[in-house]
Parts: sequence; structure tokens; C-alpha cells
Amino acid sequence: MSVDILSPAQTAVWQAAPFSYAAVGATADEAPEGFSFFTRTRALSHRDFGRAADELTAWRMHQRAGLRVAASSPRVAPDVVVVLSVGWRRAALRFPCRVVYVVDEPDTRGFAYGTLPGHPECGEERFVVSRTADGRVEFTISAFSRPATRLSKLAGPLNPVVQSIFTNRYLAALDR
Repeated sequence: MSVDILSPAQTAVWQAAPFSYAAVGATADEAPEGFSFFTRTRALSHRDFGRAADELTAWRMHQRAGLRVAASSPRVAPDVVVVLSVGWRRAALRFPCRVVYVVDEPDTRGFAYGTLPGHPECGEERFVVSRTADGRVEFTISAFSRPATRLSKLAGPLNPVVQSIFTNRYLAALDR
């Protein structure tokens, strides 16, 4: 699986775009008011810490979950732009995001990205792999969001269902 690399022109447009929400970086602390929030954790039984962290930061979790990945870099780093998509090329739903911060500690690795204009939701999602004191490897996803487009606002109660489906796919994808 390879990541499609965005052109310099595409990258420049997305890097200049403002985030579609004000509380940039809030997944590191506390979710802002007016957003739905969740945290889910899964123990990984088929991946060691180093491999899970490497696959997470190489966009493989997103690919295994069924998304196409086009990014300004094949690896996660601050300010990297990623455009995730699902569906046929011309009719695909696109989810533009930019990496807000990276977590790179001895026993915790991951990142958070925030939504850009054109994403159906606005908010932030954090993906972190950690090694516990007893050696277990856990994968935690935290996010806050709310509808950003007319279509996602009309979808109303379906939004959390779709988000839950993708969260389950992400959690399972990193343990394959």
C-alpha cells in the first residue's frame, strides 16, 4: 500500500487553508463546548508497540480501514496535509485534514489531525499507540466533532453512527 503524494500546488492550498474549528489542539486536553466527544481504546494483540506506531504514522491504518490516502508526506509530521477519500474517484467523498501535533514519547506515539474546509465535519481526531507498564499495547482514538456541511447537518443522528463505524474499522485495522 502506498500513499498518493499531493502535488506541491495542492499541498500549498491545503496548508494555507484555516482549520474549520477554533479549538486547534484540544484533543491533547479537553474537548470544547458544542462538540460531541468520544474516546475509545483497544488492546492490540497482533502488533508490538514499534510496528503499530510505525504503521499508524505511515497512514496504513487509514488505508486498511478502506480509505484512499493522499498526503503531502508518506509519514505523519506536523502540518502534513492528508486528504482521505472513499468512493469512486469522481464521486468520492473527500475528508481534508492537517496534522495538528505529533506525539513521540518512549511509550506513546501518534498524532492528531484537524478538519479543513470541505470536510463534512469540523473537529479534531487523535490516534495514539501506547505501551503500558506491564507491556501491553493499546490503541486509543479520541475525537470531537460537529456537522460542518449542509449534508452532514441533514444526516443528523446518522453522523455518530458513521463515525462509530469508521472508529471500529480504525481500531481493528491497526491490529491486523
